[in-house]
Amino acid sequence: MTTFPLFRTKSIDRDILFDRIRKLFFYAILISWGALSLAPLYFTLVFSLKPIENAYTPPIWWPIPFTLENYQTILQTFDLFPRWVFNSVYISVLVTIFRVLFCAMAGYAFARIAFPLKNFLFNLLLISMMMPGVVTLIPSFLIIGPGLIRGGLHLGNLTIPTGFNLIDSPWGVIVPGMADAFGVFMMTQFYKSFPKELEEAAMIDGAGRWGIFFRIVLPISQTQLLTLALLTFQGAWNNFMWPLLVLRSPENFTLPIGLQWFRGEYYTLYSVVLAGSLFNTLPILIIFFLFQRYFVRSIASTGSKEG
Repeated sequence: MTTFPLFRTKSIDRDILFDRIRKLFFYAILISWGALSLAPLYFTLVFSLKPIENAYTPPIWWPIPFTLENYQTILQTFDLFPRWVFNSVYISVLVTIFRVLFCAMAGYAFARIAFPLKNFLFNLLLISMMMPGVVTLIPSFLIIGPGLIRGGLHLGNLTIPTGFNLIDSPWGVIVPGMADAFGVFMMTQFYKSFPKELEEAAMIDGAGRWGIFFRIVLPISQTQLLTLALLTFQGAWNNFMWPLLVLRSPENFTLPIGLQWFRGEYYTLYSVVLAGSLFNTLPILIIFFLFQRYFVRSIASTGSKEG
């Protein structure tokens, strides 16, 4: 059966038209969703740059009149504000360093080293990922604070403490975050796809497990480690519930807790409150835009598995 060129041309034109309409519809959805997502951040910035008495005065789309008084109020009125920023940076950086190191070591052990109850422990790890974090708040608080048994375990004249007594200390926030089930699982999946030939070549040259891990495995897994570090830093920077339970003194507060206290002082001065909230938001946004390509690479390779 012969197809006339006229009908074939019309069919091709129709397909091209539908393809263009589909792309326009797709981009319209992306632009609309992007605008809705950025709107809260944009208006937060606009209102934080307007004087308090002109916060609700038109125009609402631009900071007119423009002022930096709200940021000056934060930095000059609250002497503890720089301290809160330092505490957040200190805790987030240490949690990130410890978690990346320990999760990489645990993931490599689960992926490459045979030891008793390996599969059982890995299944327990997966089960722990399904448990809500609220379930472990009280046991974690007892371990970090007074201990599971008050006064400790008494063995004759020896007393063994069952808690770390780290209440109202930055280390009370850092210690529970040193390892994470998701981080171990993520690194385990990556190391299962790691080429064994590199390890075998290193063993032939006389390298041990520690040498292989630190000299070969860690340098090659930079993308995964950086992604885990970014996710960890973001979670530690925005963490609110656990520091709220552990930290008691205002000088030990992290930035999210300090901002909550700050809102209590300036709950009617929305321009000042929004200016303070930007100090907590902008670092995460900057880090994400600088390293977003690593998120895509790691997610693409996390699910891969050898054999």
